[in-house]
Amino acid sequence: MESSTASPTSTIGATIWLTGLSGAGKTTIGQAVAEALKARGQRVEILDGDLVRQHLSKGLGFSKEDRDENIRRIGFVAHLLTRNGVFVVASAISPYRAIRQEVRSMIGQFVEVYVNAPLAVCESRDVKGLYAKARAGLIRGFTGIDDPYEAPEQPEVECRTDRDSLENCTAQVLAALDRLGYLPSQD
Repeated sequence: MESSTASPTSTIGATIWLTGLSGAGKTTIGQAVAEALKARGQRVEILDGDLVRQHLSKGLGFSKEDRDENIRRIGFVAHLLTRNGVFVVASAISPYRAIRQEVRSMIGQFVEVYVNAPLAVCESRDVKGLYAKARAGLIRGFTGIDDPYEAPEQPEVECRTDRDSLENCTAQVLAALDRLGYLPSQD
């Protein structure tokens, strides 16, 4: 979890929820969006799924129930920060639509960003070898292999990381924040 010390120019917070398969580019886009928001003087916290699992959700497994509970915990922290005027950049696979909708309802100021890349592209980016282990049967219940990923039906933003640049994806997210009224105008 990373914080900005810049003076805020807005008291409206929002949660930018990046969802997608492992290796799609959620963390990379999230970091770029956070830096862009900090450059605009906004208070920002990053809630990365891997880091949250190590600290806030330690002990949870990867059953559907545990995955849902992990997302609820991330959502609760995002809710607390958002209501206090912080932009939260949450990047977590969050494979199930119903729990994403539950978190959206809890937070209110919520921008869903579908970080979309074909499975083959995600597998080619897999530096940890998790997809290979899942395909070999060493990991069970791996999202995209033997556990489903339910893509968002109407995300505010869809970033196609197999064909869009990081700069383009970041600009799409910032444009959505502008369009939805979460960012003050830049005069």
